[in-house]
Amino acid sequence: MKLYRLLTEDDTAEFCHKVSLALSKGWELYGDPTYAYDHANGVMRAGQAVTKDVDADYHPDMKLGQQ
Repeated sequence: MKLYRLLTEDDTAEFCHKVSLALSKGWELYGDPTYAYDHANGVMRAGQAVTKDVDADYHPDMKLGQQ
């Protein structure tokens, strides 16, 4: 089964660390990153979709970050 996550964070080094951690756990980049202005908080936000193949059945209670 293929899992999907959308990682988001303010445009800081923390975003890069979040994506790097996911990659180190076997997640793969999916598509291009996104970048947008968050008017409510006055900051730029970054996003990156990642996917991972796992040997398990999907369940909505899965903690995707722990896969």
